[in-house]
Amino acid sequence: MSSAPDSLSVPSCFDDLPPIATDVARGVTRLFCRQEIFAICEVPLPNGRRADMMAIDPKGCLTIVEIKVSKADLTGDSKWTDYLDYCDRFFWAVPGALAGLLQEERFLPGEAGLIVADRYDAAVMREAAHRPLAPARRKAELLRFARRAARRLSAHIDPTLGFGN
Repeated sequence: MSSAPDSLSVPSCFDDLPPIATDVARGVTRLFCRQEIFAICEVPLPNGRRADMMAIDPKGCLTIVEIKVSKADLTGDSKWTDYLDYCDRFFWAVPGALAGLLQEERFLPGEAGLIVADRYDAAVMREAAHRPLAPARRKAELLRFARRAARRLSAHIDPTLGFGN
């Protein structure tokens, strides 16, 4: 059996973004894995937004990570608060050069956590506030997360199934 990549394989996340976005996501993934937190990328939310990463921890808590790699993208983002209704914790993930900007009050430093990352690793610079989801919302979001992850894994087994969200 060949281990060569199939031309129909599932596309990697952040293909349309600068390579540094993929590097930040990789660093966050490494950090989370050490904490037994596992993420999937580009997760559509019921409100029409798309989270860069959504992760689940051993207790079923959901974390959303918004990746920003340029000052313009960070300061121009006014939709990020729309993610807060779909997670227990919210983090910004940025390269080190942008970390200082996230101290501004408009980025809710009392609620939003901060992760500084590169392609090799990441560090939590500021913990995110824990804001537990309501039980009904938690159940719905956990099911959506699990089904999305399973659907993406199924596409690795049979790429003709399509990628879906």
